[in-house]
Amino acid sequence: MVKVIMGLKGSGKTKQLLDQVQKALNEERGSVVCIEKEPNLRYSIPSQARHVCTSQYGGRGLDFFKGFISGMLAGNYDISHIFVDGLYKIIDGNDTVGVDGFLDWLSALSEKENFDIMLTLSADISSATETIRKYL
Repeated sequence: MVKVIMGLKGSGKTKQLLDQVQKALNEERGSVVCIEKEPNLRYSIPSQARHVCTSQYGGRGLDFFKGFISGMLAGNYDISHIFVDGLYKIIDGNDTVGVDGFLDWLSALSEKENFDIMLTLSADISSATETIRKYL
């Protein structure tokens, strides 16, 4: 299942995401992974969750991030939840057409590999495409 939290900066997206991380850690048996571009949440994420910063790996864009997520899943079959804070920061842009395809790709992958993923998007919710709205 794919879930998107969308809103302007300061609207509480990250707080919602962190609450869901804690809930997943309390209720699920699989591995929980938190992904962000820079290590801003390093001390906010419980130590039971795997914290990953994409900036350490030198890639950018949607193709990089697809490979990044696929590689994580290939290396750990126990991942039950992935949380992504700041998708637009990770991909260095706000290509909504590309994000639409990416979200649909993630949805198919999450069903096939049996994991849930939650992402935050920093943008006005009124700018959400029909595809993004499907995942809100």
